[in-house]
Amino acid sequence: MSSTLTRPAPGGVRDAVAPRRRTRIFALPEARWAVAALVLFLLALPLHLLGAPAWVWGPLYAATYVTGGWEPGWAGLQALREKTLDVDLLMVVAALGAAAIGQVLDGALLIVIFATSGALEAIATARTADSVRGLLDLAPTTATRVLDDGGEESVPPEELTVGDIILVRPGERVGADGRVLDGAGEVDQATITGEPLPVAKEAGDEVFAGTLNGTGALRVRVERDPSDSVIARIVKMVEEASETKAPTQLFIEKVEQRYSIGMVIATVALFVVPLAFGADLQSTLLRAMTFMIVASPCAVVLATMPPLLSAIANAGRHGVLVKSAVVMERLGQIDQVALDKTGTLTEGTPHVTDIRPLDGSGLDEHTLLTLAAATEHPSEHPLARAVVDAARGRGLDVPAVEDFTSTPGLGVTATVHGAKIQVGAPARLLDDLTGQNADTAHNAVAELEAAGRTAVLVTRDGVPVGVLGIADRLRPDAAATVSALATLTGTGPMLVTGDNERAAHRLASEVGITGDDVHAGLLPQDKVEAVRRMEARGRNVLVIGDGVNDAPALAAAHTGIAMGRAGSDLALETADAVVVRDELATIPAVVALSRQARKLVVQNLVIAGVFITGLVIWDLVGNLPLPLGVAGHEGSTVIVGLNGLRLLRDAAWNRARSGDGQ
Repeated sequence: MSSTLTRPAPGGVRDAVAPRRRTRIFALPEARWAVAALVLFLLALPLHLLGAPAWVWGPLYAATYVTGGWEPGWAGLQALREKTLDVDLLMVVAALGAAAIGQVLDGALLIVIFATSGALEAIATARTADSVRGLLDLAPTTATRVLDDGGEESVPPEELTVGDIILVRPGERVGADGRVLDGAGEVDQATITGEPLPVAKEAGDEVFAGTLNGTGALRVRVERDPSDSVIARIVKMVEEASETKAPTQLFIEKVEQRYSIGMVIATVALFVVPLAFGADLQSTLLRAMTFMIVASPCAVVLATMPPLLSAIANAGRHGVLVKSAVVMERLGQIDQVALDKTGTLTEGTPHVTDIRPLDGSGLDEHTLLTLAAATEHPSEHPLARAVVDAARGRGLDVPAVEDFTSTPGLGVTATVHGAKIQVGAPARLLDDLTGQNADTAHNAVAELEAAGRTAVLVTRDGVPVGVLGIADRLRPDAAATVSALATLTGTGPMLVTGDNERAAHRLASEVGITGDDVHAGLLPQDKVEAVRRMEARGRNVLVIGDGVNDAPALAAAHTGIAMGRAGSDLALETADAVVVRDELATIPAVVALSRQARKLVVQNLVIAGVFITGLVIWDLVGNLPLPLGVAGHEGSTVIVGLNGLRLLRDAAWNRARSGDGQ
């Protein structure tokens, strides 16, 4: 290998630690205005309490009202023009009302606490976005593109196109999603796959943008546009999801409007009725203003979206793209799962499972596989790729061949070490053969096909010498995922597949799906019908698939999840969520995470309800001081917001994956 490949990155290891993208607090206008209001309030407060003249502390309080209240007040007026009553406007009105009856200090305190609460909400929202967009910082600022003449040029990753060859030296980050052409190295994929240890990469292996190459150097062919890399897709889909609203949130917003109007009417009544019976103006207005503050539904409005958006961001970091807050909420409601077979429970690509030299051939397994791989090497057929990959996986040297020909429906023929080797369909190759070797080959083929394998016959100079068995391989985490989904939903998952009954039942028995839950030989419309039958029984069905034939069922289901790596474009567009790295184990984890989010929503609504109810009763029955009412109201809003952000932590995902978050 050339010295270019093995030369380390100039200046030593670079990009070893990705810079962390973090929004500066004072980049947020809400934070700047809140700090300004707080500083002005802290300047005015001691002057006021120490008895300084009003002309000293009065302007400072006035500036506090302006800096802390103009932004929510203006937003509230704009909402009012659209015939929407905004809670922010009510808070500003309450503060001005307090000032109007001489409670300037209390009104200023309300403005400061309200502005601080808004700033904290803005910061929390920015942190949620940072946690996802920060993934983009894992990509290097430059990539080394290999030119046709063997030269190199340094280019920004966004200028790379599909088919480009890039060089990734030790210590550099991979510039784009692609596949290794040559070289070998250990790549740290923790930021993408969550694997704790570096993964060995060699020719044919997939690598992801932003992962860190350790030892060795790699030449990588770019297979995905940088704007469509795993990281970029996570960012795009999570940002789109953040713009949606869950049904619970939409319901709360509808109720909020009616509640706010009712609250204003109650406030007016609480002011007018006592005055009609001769109550004192100042104390009555103060009680009414306090009521309007503590009865405002700020915490209720904030109860829903932070937990759902935090769950979306966390799932996105771990390779599950949930397309909206609606989907995140619905995932937690599923109580039945329907799984596709090929490409979902299995990897969707053929692998050599059996190598059977025939008696009397004089070949062992390695020699038989070498002959077959050499003959298949020039072919692009998926089964041919499986045979060649099997030989490479065993470290076999595949010799060059001569006189290669390929016949559709029959197989391939080539000359290897002077012998004519044929590799292909047994039914066609055995048609004209008789004798003991033919009978032995027939028996071997029958055994493999009975076991659900695709049999491939190898002949040498017209004599059968061996049979290969090829099959789609079960995903390593398939059985554990089926078990976890059964635990989550309380019922065993269904298998819905277009494959034959025998193959479907065999795979179902391997992953723990019972025979009654196997539905085989289904066309796309049959899968839809199976889903609708379950939903007619009151089930909320989650469909998991990958192919075009799964798209109708994905669309018909309560929720659909597509396998992202090999999934068809139609399935990916139709599904509500996408498993980017085809890790089945992330599916029960994201369902459990959704249920955690729903629990936090309920917790938040309870917290908000308890605070509002308690403060309102105190104000109506007793004598609630305005500063205490302000602190209780805004404190509950902050608590609810921060509680929702707990799902941003990796610990929340780990609990969901371990089953503790059900």
